[in-house]
Amino acid sequence: MNMYVGNLNTARKIEITPFRVVEPKASISVIGLGYVGAVSLACLSSLGHRVVGADIDEKKVDSIAWGNSPIHEDRLSELLTRGVAEDLLSATTNLPRAVRETDVTFVSVGTPTSADGGCDTRAIEVVAKGIGEALAQKEAFHVVVLRCSVPPGTTLEVMKPIIERHSGKVAGVDFGIGFNPEFLREGTAVADFHEPPKTVIGVTDEKTADVLSKIYEPVDRSPIVTTVEVAELVKYVDNVWHASKVCFANEVGRLCKPMGIDSHAVMDIFVQDTKLNLSPYYLKPGFAFGGSCLPKEVRAVSHLAKTLGVELPMIDALMPSNQKQIDQAVDLVERTGAKKVAVLGVAFKPGTDDLRESPTLELIAELKAKGVEVTAYDPAIEPGPHISQQFEYMRYAAPHLKDVVEDLPVFLKETPGDAIEEADAIIVSQKIPELRSVLKSKKEDAAIVDLVRITAPLPASSDYTGIGW
Repeated sequence: MNMYVGNLNTARKIEITPFRVVEPKASISVIGLGYVGAVSLACLSSLGHRVVGADIDEKKVDSIAWGNSPIHEDRLSELLTRGVAEDLLSATTNLPRAVRETDVTFVSVGTPTSADGGCDTRAIEVVAKGIGEALAQKEAFHVVVLRCSVPPGTTLEVMKPIIERHSGKVAGVDFGIGFNPEFLREGTAVADFHEPPKTVIGVTDEKTADVLSKIYEPVDRSPIVTTVEVAELVKYVDNVWHASKVCFANEVGRLCKPMGIDSHAVMDIFVQDTKLNLSPYYLKPGFAFGGSCLPKEVRAVSHLAKTLGVELPMIDALMPSNQKQIDQAVDLVERTGAKKVAVLGVAFKPGTDDLRESPTLELIAELKAKGVEVTAYDPAIEPGPHISQQFEYMRYAAPHLKDVVEDLPVFLKETPGDAIEEADAIIVSQKIPELRSVLKSKKEDAAIVDLVRITAPLPASSDYTGIGW
């Protein structure tokens, strides 16, 4: 917008910035003022939101209402005190009131281990009832977000029906529902909230996604929006992965000590590799591992540990776990009822003719033992003496594969089309892009058993099945 000031002879143009309406921040209630709830309450107030904490513990509520932290956590008391002083933060034992007076509710109650080893959701059920009763008295669209660690399905199959029943409203229409896992480390939780490793928002409707994205915009402008079930499982997978890393490092330590090797020196070098060791590489569900290195060296480390009298249960479990992936592939093929099967990809990975300890050879051997007729194709493998020579490497590790390796030149086809021509089922064991077009020429009723996720998005067909998806 332009405006002229001065007389007609000396008028000068000045630019006036149009008045910008600032959208008010959502008011937020946090149910459950334990570790995650207290940190969330304080940090959300520090972003300028009016927040109300609710808990059944009067001492905890009183402490927070006065700006005092109920737990020891760096900077938490500071943020709580500031939130109270700025009249942005309050606490109450009245859950329905906290919900009625806010736009968004975060649920952060405890989910301890139940008697059967599962997840105890009783606190979630009690809170869901209270939320539903409060929403029955509200007209405005309200967003309910679960933040506890729970098994997939809890948000939509446990919490949602209770809220709907007691509110008389429908999720996704009258109120929003979602799952928003936290990734806060004790001791650095406030810093982690303001600089999150990732922000995951699981929702069933766009309006809820927009509301939550705006809340987190000051700390993360690119949240990951996904389904509720994926968001729920991500939290479990993260923590199991962290537990796996701790156990792996400790097993390395137990292996190093009797040999007088500095385990920290070993792991300090290990973690410098961010291309393979600390990276997304190898971390996608698919088929079993194989090749000249991994199986051989897992066995070698297990053997070394036994000679030293050291127990390494995690490392010892790797080979049996790998075999389970091969067993699952066999089971998927058997379910198709196929008598003739084509295997696309025989080497242990694409771009090589290395057959040493290829899990695909194990798969072929098991199918042939069950009377299944097998044909195969691999663009990197040419029949010749080198095929049988590779068996020498596997003589002791996989003597049962001798016949398969010797027969490979017989059932290996020159083209993928030749391999799949009469197949009742096609096993895709290598992620080779050109194979996608070949699959279009399969027999109409031939099944596809995908071990590598050859296509994305996945085919919507009853003839297609994936090994981990």
